[in-house]
Amino acid sequence: MSVPAHYDAVIIGAGMSGLAAAVRLGMFGRKVLVLERHNAAGGLNSFYARGNRKYDVGLHALTNWVPEGAKGAPLVKLMRQLRIRREELDLCPQLGSRVTMAGKNLRLDNDFDHLLADVAEQFPGSVDRFRALDAWIAGLDEAALEAHGGSARALLDERLGDPLLRDMLLLPTCFYGSALEDDIEVSQFAIMWRSLFREGFARPFIGVRQVIRLLIDRCREHGVERRMKCGVRSLEVRAGRVSALALDDGSEVTADAVYSSAGAVETLRLRSDVAPLAGAAEVGRLGYAETIATYDPAAFAGFGWKDTIVFFCDDERFSYRAPAELVDPRSGVICIPNNYRYGEGRTLDEGWLRVTALANHDAWCRLPEADYLAQKQAWCGRLNRVARAHLPAIADSVHDAALTSTDVFTPRTVRKFTGHLNGAIYGSTVKRRDGRTDVANLFLIGTDQGFLGVTGAMLSGISMANLHGLKA
Repeated sequence: MSVPAHYDAVIIGAGMSGLAAAVRLGMFGRKVLVLERHNAAGGLNSFYARGNRKYDVGLHALTNWVPEGAKGAPLVKLMRQLRIRREELDLCPQLGSRVTMAGKNLRLDNDFDHLLADVAEQFPGSVDRFRALDAWIAGLDEAALEAHGGSARALLDERLGDPLLRDMLLLPTCFYGSALEDDIEVSQFAIMWRSLFREGFARPFIGVRQVIRLLIDRCREHGVERRMKCGVRSLEVRAGRVSALALDDGSEVTADAVYSSAGAVETLRLRSDVAPLAGAAEVGRLGYAETIATYDPAAFAGFGWKDTIVFFCDDERFSYRAPAELVDPRSGVICIPNNYRYGEGRTLDEGWLRVTALANHDAWCRLPEADYLAQKQAWCGRLNRVARAHLPAIADSVHDAALTSTDVFTPRTVRKFTGHLNGAIYGSTVKRRDGRTDVANLFLIGTDQGFLGVTGAMLSGISMANLHGLKA
């Protein structure tokens, strides 16, 4: 019998956190193996091709954007830790986003003063309390491994006292980061406050592929081995350590340390020393459906749709719960990737409209295949109409004539391609900020470590590599 290959570190998942951890460890001469069950890197932030089109999955924006020269920002730390030059990311700032609810709009346009001005105008009785909240959040270390816990909803009720303003602040922070129903944990809210409100949104011109290419190139530079279409079947745990990883192809590898971006419960269930359904109480319930529509570029230019991202709620109160039906169209996120400052002479080949809403994983998975496909098409049209109600009006005939393609993904899609139980975008309801598990050499990175967004995912991999691989 051959001796299994041994590595300093094995990383489960070639998503943003996994690739960033691999780069960081490889930079310091560690022998690293990245294992990915699917044929494409990126995880929750990947892309796929259909015909001649490449569709981004996950990435609406790279958050934490700051202008060149900013000091101490998460994006700056990320670039320094991975030795990435700013121009390599090709980041293009947004034109302007907003939160809209009950006839009010709050600007999120990479300028916190504009958000502050909107709060002062539309919530004059709360603006001083809003400033005080901002100052309090500024005093938190949102990246600390000993995070400030508690309910952000309760915090906002206590410090702002206005239910509508509370809901308008929860709307983008929950949709872009919360695994908890109707709430977000305070330290994660602080991360989102900085990344969405204090800093802002940008996008590489070609989308998520730019980031993935950079990380893969860095992996090659530092000798990181990647095995695609090769997942982990089980983690053999003996004497409190992962002694071997059994792979889908029947082979085994061993490692001094294992970093898993598969999710906390998903990783737990890979272990040989636990029951098959362990961790059920911590499985997240919040899944999304997203529709994607593309348009003839000339016609799209005449639509007058200038928003980059719109976070909308059409109900009296913002409800962030797994819906009883297939999709909850009362709130969601509208993203128009065309509306970034790409620079003179650079435009996307088509017009794009992406619409995201809460969806019920179990309901989608129960559908027979024919019904599943029919419901995807039905919800594609319905969510498109919901989104268009928040954009400058165009006639249905004009819209339909310009439409060139549509696609939809559901929680079933997410589970199939990421392995996330319940198709839960933000994973488990319990986060582990120091990445530790009760197995000495098994660490969590990514969604269930607790840093948020594309920038946060990469920083999660970097931070855990630094803490458990380079400082150990």
